[in-house]
Amino acid sequence: MHTTDATTHTDVLIAGAGPTGLVLAVDLARRGIRHRLVDSADRGFPGSRGAGLQPRSLEVFEDLGVLGAMRAAGGPCPPLMVWDGDRQVGEWDMFDRAEPTPAVPYAEIMMLPQWRTVEILAARLEELGGHVDFETGLTGFEQDADGVTATLTRSDGTTETVRARYLVGADGGRSAVRHALGVGFTAEPVDERAALLADVVVDGLERTHWHVWPDAPGGRLALRPLEGVETFQLVARHDDPDARIDPERDGTTEALQRLIEEGTGRSDLTVGEVHWVSAFKPRMAMAERFREGRVFLAGDAAHVHSPAGGQGLNTSIQDGYNLGWKLEAVLRRGAPDSLLDTYATERMGVAADVLGLSTRIHHEDDGGRPRRGPETHQLHVGYPDSPLTRELRHDLPEGALRAGDRAPDAPCEDPASGARVRLFEVFQGTHATVLALGDGEPAVPAVPEWARVFRPVDVDGHVKEAYGSGYFVIRPDGYVGLATDDAGDVAAYLATLTG
Repeated sequence: MHTTDATTHTDVLIAGAGPTGLVLAVDLARRGIRHRLVDSADRGFPGSRGAGLQPRSLEVFEDLGVLGAMRAAGGPCPPLMVWDGDRQVGEWDMFDRAEPTPAVPYAEIMMLPQWRTVEILAARLEELGGHVDFETGLTGFEQDADGVTATLTRSDGTTETVRARYLVGADGGRSAVRHALGVGFTAEPVDERAALLADVVVDGLERTHWHVWPDAPGGRLALRPLEGVETFQLVARHDDPDARIDPERDGTTEALQRLIEEGTGRSDLTVGEVHWVSAFKPRMAMAERFREGRVFLAGDAAHVHSPAGGQGLNTSIQDGYNLGWKLEAVLRRGAPDSLLDTYATERMGVAADVLGLSTRIHHEDDGGRPRRGPETHQLHVGYPDSPLTRELRHDLPEGALRAGDRAPDAPCEDPASGARVRLFEVFQGTHATVLALGDGEPAVPAVPEWARVFRPVDVDGHVKEAYGSGYFVIRPDGYVGLATDDAGDVAAYLATLTG
């Protein structure tokens, strides 16, 4: 084994190049923060597994500059077609259909295979000057008061020593980082029945629907056409809790052909190439801590969900999005270390709530035709109890926007140029935004260079409808940090985010 002599240095070392690690790396890259993103695999995740992107994730992806590519590659969730053998029973929509509004520009889930999401994020990272070090695993680390010293091992056996200010473990449910930290991972099964998941070519099946055989012999069978490719995502759940699935044995073309013929009662469907296969038993799990000194856990390394409701991937995306701006504030602006503690405070509460939601949906799906409502969109996820949240107004009406809530979008006019803009366009980037709203000419508070003040011309009344009046500090991750009627509160609040 060859070991390089020199120690390389970086600000943030990220282990795991799935969606969580990539979102964090993209955010750090656009902020000019030195980082390394490593993954022991030889390429990006190959399967379709986390295919449902919720409206809140689409907003995150708009900010990161990848939404256009994702919308071009993805599509809406198709209606479900229920079958009983070779007989169609009926169709229905699993998801509530909704139209965009000024405050909510993306009102429905978008479907995109996870491997394509990973590809698009990796391409964006390269545009920003970063890259993924594949075939490079984190094989050990030690931390001290000033940083983390990590050992990276490549597939050829060579090793490298990296010194980083911080380490982020985004290395999945079997996280080596979490194990090395000794952080407990409380887990319990959601369902004892095993399921087979595969991306496979199936000829003879219409691509207009998500096809479901709820009473297939042996267990529920579903086939969903994947966006932009010829494959279907197959999910086959065994009714027998003692059934054992071997992906190598049960994921061959011949085995899947038998499974589909027996499950559908149709002999006209032909199984072709199998692109990816996996097996799982739904479980829920959460790390006891999301931070240990200079090491953070994010994504599946911190929480694992049932796939029901499409919550796991989307929650993981927001982990990376929450952490990126806080790391920049500490590394570049002299913000106190306690700002990084709020990552764990905010995301642990969200993860616990979402675990409960996904588990409830999983069990509800057994009771009939599954439905997904607005509670799965993650637009109502917020941080009302965060140490970073300041609601200083009084006597707010029921349903009013409050500090800690997601900041809504709204069309308006830029007072400087007269151009029509959306608030999300104003928020986009690495800065915080101060909205000065009210009749006449509200005072403009003094702000540091990493924040911007915007006084929109509310030509259609949509800004007032969404926000009311006052001063609102919009955090870099799109949440209302401060809401106040006094412009003097703004500078004091922003000062808490710096040294």
